[in-house]
Amino acid sequence: MTGRAGWTGPIAASALVLSSCGGSGTPTPTPTPTPTPPPAGALYAVPAQETLSAAEVGTVIARAAAQASAQGSAATIAVVDRVGNVLGVFAMPGAATSAQISDAPNGDNIDAQGLTIPSAAAAIAKAITGAYLSSGGNAFSTRTASMIVQQHFPPAPSTAGLESGPLFGVQFSQLPCSDLSARASDGMIGPKRSPLGLAADPGGFPLYKNGVLVGGIGVIANGVYGFDPNVLDTDSDADERIALAGTVGFEAPETIRANRIFVDGTSLRYSDVAYSSLADVIGASYVATPGALVAVTGYFGGGGLVAGTAYGTEASGVRAASAAEFANGDAFILTSGAGANRYPVRAGTDGADIAGPITLAEARAILEEAFAVMSRARAQIRQPLDSRAQVSISLVDTRGEVLGIVRSPDAPIFGIDVSLQKARTANFISGPFAAAQLQAAAGEVPQFVARLRSFLNDPNALTGQFAFADRSGGNLSRPYFPDGEVGQPNGPLSRPIEQFNPFSTGLQSALIVGNLAEHLGFVTGASATDTPRHCTSLPQVTPGHTRIANGIQIFPGSVPVYRGGALVGGIGVSGDGIDQDDMISFLGLHNGGQRSGGIGNAPGEIRADRIVVNVGGRQVRLRYVNCPFAPFLGSAQNNVCEGL
Repeated sequence: MTGRAGWTGPIAASALVLSSCGGSGTPTPTPTPTPTPPPAGALYAVPAQETLSAAEVGTVIARAAAQASAQGSAATIAVVDRVGNVLGVFAMPGAATSAQISDAPNGDNIDAQGLTIPSAAAAIAKAITGAYLSSGGNAFSTRTASMIVQQHFPPAPSTAGLESGPLFGVQFSQLPCSDLSARASDGMIGPKRSPLGLAADPGGFPLYKNGVLVGGIGVIANGVYGFDPNVLDTDSDADERIALAGTVGFEAPETIRANRIFVDGTSLRYSDVAYSSLADVIGASYVATPGALVAVTGYFGGGGLVAGTAYGTEASGVRAASAAEFANGDAFILTSGAGANRYPVRAGTDGADIAGPITLAEARAILEEAFAVMSRARAQIRQPLDSRAQVSISLVDTRGEVLGIVRSPDAPIFGIDVSLQKARTANFISGPFAAAQLQAAAGEVPQFVARLRSFLNDPNALTGQFAFADRSGGNLSRPYFPDGEVGQPNGPLSRPIEQFNPFSTGLQSALIVGNLAEHLGFVTGASATDTPRHCTSLPQVTPGHTRIANGIQIFPGSVPVYRGGALVGGIGVSGDGIDQDDMISFLGLHNGGQRSGGIGNAPGEIRADRIVVNVGGRQVRLRYVNCPFAPFLGSAQNNVCEGL
């Protein structure tokens, strides 16, 4: 069978994906290896170059299929490596070729809500989510992802009134239209795109070998691609049970599973299934497993199982930087697979548009200083406690062109694309061009400009008067304003709560729905043409390039870059807690400006926290950034962003 079979849904909208949390022990837990110490003179340990062999991919699939057979299910199973290469997609006899995305709460489906999607695409998205959200310091599942992307955190009927999940909107990253994410036609370099973005449907887990993250597994058997709206109960989820069985022998170390990690005092979730409840799958054999590999257009050829690439090698597309490429000795960069840095540090390309574009020296100073702030910062989402933060950092000019991307050795992969989304978003919505370009876009997108202007009582909004960080734009992108407060109106860039679920967030999803439709048509064989390597229908700044060419992001971790009162770009950070991401971008930019002179954060009088909205007679102020109170290891320094 092939990945083209069974597509029955409309291709008029997009499909979306997220992730979720939980954790449980194994009957015979694998010991957690002692972490590799950093090399002499370095601050970060480099992950060992482990990888899945083709035979091990078969073992993962066979064990998942054995569990599916034991519980009377027929599953589609996907395995990927750490940078998203699809190593195998397997369909058991009787496995459904399609699945259904959850409907809108009010039944009025829009964007990706209610779509019928290929099962293989859902399985791949879940596997990528398990791999991309995890690292050597944290193991997150799609159940973890579900917990952190909904309108309240933690999501449950009794938690209405709490703020939205910390990674609200991350599901619309790793998009198939992203100009950053590699495609199967690019060879084995990553990070690869996902057919549906990130997934919030339980049934996706990371895979570890000798304690080192090597990939992910994703499963769909129950025909529903959705999310878990209530973390207070314990689900018996068929997909999750099968996927967890596939991790047997490749389990995440217990000490770093999501249930060992706390956000605002709440333990995250890894799995609602315990290893002790699974069938005995150890002896399962791939060659004896009924079923067949599935060819998935744009992702997997179907001719045989594939060995993964070892993260950190040139072949994986992510490796250590040379001294000539980046000054900080711990830095990792994205590469072509043939030795070339894909995003070298460079000067701004927008000299024809603005008077003072970012210079090469300034770009280098910003990225190096942001990296230095990260290197001192205490991580929120990593174990053991008091680990150093690990993130990806992106810098762009006013055209959205990349002026450099750098990351720490073990930062989660998802943060590469997200940091670039954040940088571009802060630049875009702060620019004088935002309103005009949104009004020129296709579909529903222009309506969001009118909604925002009405909501803010500002007929000139989005024409450059104010500087918006992603935290500011995120305030306006929630289904309650202020965030979480039940009974209040939705933000102007969001869907109303009656319409909202993680498959339709508002402007964020409306911008890329056409791209997702094009891509699903390509995957299913309905179209011979894939979506272009740039997202949105916004006017192209240069041929084949828009200012937000991998979509926008709506959770914190970015600020625009200014020269005096003039916008010159944006910096975005992703991979740890959102306050840490805010601090690294804001303080890194400040320090870079102090070092090089001439550039820095937006002047205080034009930052979005000067915007006050009247809500039912109350004056509600937007936010700009929020830095951790005492963020640095080995230091009592606090309030490090105050007054800058």
